[in-house]
Amino acid sequence: QVQPVESGGGLVQPGGSLRLSCAASGSIFSMYTMGWYRQAPGKQREMVATITRNGGTNYVASVKGRFTISRDNAKNTVYLQMNSLKPEDTAMYYCNTFPLFKFPWGQGTQVTVSS
Repeated sequence: QVQPVESGGGLVQPGGSLRLSCAASGSIFSMYTMGWYRQAPGKQREMVATITRNGGTNYVASVKGRFTISRDNAKNTVYLQMNSLKPEDTAMYYCNTFPLFKFPWGQGTQVTVSS
């Protein structure tokens, strides 16, 4: 069964940048609209950004202009470039299909924004 594997998280100071990656075996991602999601402690999981098979993107208002989602279908990988990070971006980040979750949730990658 396909399970996404997220990576690239870490501890960064406010204003810093990180690039997250989400990969899986095979070429399954190319069939779907993919999304990045995040869940902060005590909060519900929320959609952060989505990208269609053809590259159309959408973002939650709080990250517009700071985050960029992209995909490389040949590598079966989805990316999230995060710039101008804020403490409120601290969360575990996951990827999955959008709007329905086709895959089991991966382990996620932790992003912590703190000085």
